[in-house]
Parts: sequence; C-alpha cells; structure tokens
Amino acid sequence: MSFNGLHCSMQTMSLLSKAQSRSICSENKTGAKAGGAHAEVPVDENGNPTGAARELGQGWKVKPCETIVAVETLELASIEGPGAIQQIWMTPTGNYRYTILRIYYDGAQTPSLECPIGDFFASAYTSFNEFAQISSHAVCVNPGNAFNCYWPMPFRKNIRITMENINPNGEDMRIFYQINYALNDVPEDAAYFHAQFRRSNPLEYGKVHTILDNLKGRGHYVGTYMAWQMNNNGWWGEGEIKFYMDGDTDPALSDGKEVAGSSGFPTICGTGTEDYFCGSYNFENKKTKQYQEYTTPYAGVPHIMRPDGVYVANLRFSMYRWHVTDPIRFEEDLKVTIQALGWRSGGRYLPLQDDISSVAFWYPDGVCDSMPPLPYANGLEII
Repeated sequence: MSFNGLHCSMQTMSLLSKAQSRSICSENKTGAKAGGAHAEVPVDENGNPTGAARELGQGWKVKPCETIVAVETLELASIEGPGAIQQIWMTPTGNYRYTILRIYYDGAQTPSLECPIGDFFASAYTSFNEFAQISSHAVCVNPGNAFNCYWPMPFRKNIRITMENINPNGEDMRIFYQINYALNDVPEDAAYFHAQFRRSNPLEYGKVHTILDNLKGRGHYVGTYMAWQMNNNGWWGEGEIKFYMDGDTDPALSDGKEVAGSSGFPTICGTGTEDYFCGSYNFENKKTKQYQEYTTPYAGVPHIMRPDGVYVANLRFSMYRWHVTDPIRFEEDLKVTIQALGWRSGGRYLPLQDDISSVAFWYPDGVCDSMPPLPYANGLEII
C-alpha cells in the first residue's frame, strides 16, 4: 500500500509527511490542537470541587468517558477534512446488539456504515462480561473487551461518527473511546470505507443468506464477519460463498432462471463455509474432537458459544475473513451470498434454517446513498 501521509506501514514508517495528527476522546471532543484536558472539575451545590480529580484540578483526568442514555444518540466525532481516520479504540458497556455505530461522509444524510457495535468488531456473541480475544490485521479485541479498528477511513469534506443506544429496557451505557486521525490531502483514487449489517432469523428453507447486493459502481470488497447460530444437529458448514460481479447476475446467463439464490452465475465461488474462513474439515481439533477457536491476521473463528445442557441450547460461531491482501475488485456491480447447508439422510444436503447475521466491508468509488433498513431492537436481539 502506497504512502500518502494518511497511513503508515513498517516499510513507510521512515518517510516524513505533512499530515497533522489529531485525536478525539471525551477529554478533547473536537480534536482541536491544544484542545485536550480542558474540562473543569465539577462542583457541588456549595461550590466545592467533587469527583476523583477534586484535589488535582483542571488538566488531570476529569472527564474520560461518556454516558449514552436510552434511547439517545451520542456524536462521537465531527471532523472537517480532508483527512482519514487511522484507528478507533473503544470499550463500551451495555448490550452490544443494542448499540449502533454509524458513520456519515461529506454531509450525507444516509450512513455509509450502520452496524451493531459487537458485530462491527467481530464480537457479536460477547458482552461486557464475556471476552473473546481477536488478533487480526483490521480488528483487535483485547482484555477488558477493548475494541480496536484499523480500517483506513478517508474523507474529503467531513466525517461524522455517532453511537445510538436503542436498548428497549431503558438501560444506559457508558463508553470510553479514542478516535485517531490525520488531516491531509486525500488522493483522488481513495475510496470511502463502508460496512453493512444483515440478518436472516431464521433463514428461509431453501434460500441463501445475502451478505450484500444492489451495489453499483466500482470498488473492492475487503471483508466479511458472520455470527452464525445452529438450529439443527450435525455439521452446518457445507454452504458456499459466491461473489457475483460485473454482470454475473444477468438472467440471460442462466436462461432466465434463478440458480441457488440468484440469476446468472458467480465469478468467484467458494467450496465450503469453513474453507472461506480459511479453516478446513469442520474447524475440528482432531485430538479433542471439538470445534477449535483460532484468530489470525486475516481470518478466524475467535469465539464459539457451546451449549451448557440447560438454557444455552444452541452452538454459535463468530467468524471473520478480511480480504486485505486479496480484495474482491469490481467495476460495475457486486452481489455476495452464502449458502447454509448441512446433511440429511442418504448423503443429501440439508438446507438449513439457522440464525445468520453478517457484516460486509467494502470500499466503493463514492458514498452510497441508500442502505437496507436496520432491524430495530427485537430484530437485533440475540436470544
């Protein structure tokens, strides 16, 4: 990846740049130069300093976090460009499916990123009290449920980042966060980072789960996250992922018929679910005869929720695949689907009716002006 002053690698670390480093957190809400640590120590009704910094005063740790009450939206950042988000760190409390992250570019009213916070950080089945380590190139999750994102997010005019607490039970949440970015010219060919959440609960019998469709224009697809709950016994991962690009869905290619969830035929077709996530043979540890978690720079199954014999009744798999070194490039259009197949008697495939959620990550050549509606609380809840 070439160096443009907005991101670095070990190969470009020694190159100087005119980019200006900035950071937004609760102690510097605007990211302004010399704008940090201005918060005044609060006082009580008698004018006496209160809080942990009451004996230290301004400039110490006065306001390190924010509370988002239900049901409200907090603006995490509003930044004038040009520039690029380089890294996001946050550690939220609350229900991760009821916490919605959105990103808007260049004054757009439609978000280019809209996703529950847990799914965006490849951690749908975790909670404030349940941790699963992720050590990948694009996303890291560290002890304490510290969520880290390294997807570059260039913007030209401005970028706005919000978080909404949609908890229907009226529960507030708290968030510590840091958004690190650079102010600098953005190359003409730099694309905008997008992410989209979808859920099939349950997947209709004989249908495929659609990860992304109706995408027009040029760009490249860079990652998939999936949260998959089994609703049957047996192996569940025989289904194939398929990438239809640049006219592949033309009905003329399939004589006007729908074939496995789409007209036409895909250019890129996988061989099995575990194969796409860079595993093999059922993700099975042959010694323990159990599913095996793993986390690597570009693919992993970092979290497997296993039945406990009482109320935790279903197996659940959290899986990511980042196309950092092998982006799926398209010039005109893109559609992505995945099949859900198990086995039934007689060596026949069983179309599954599992609970499947996904997040698609991609960089198009412009800002998308529409997104499918995000389900609200009941449609997002993991039960």
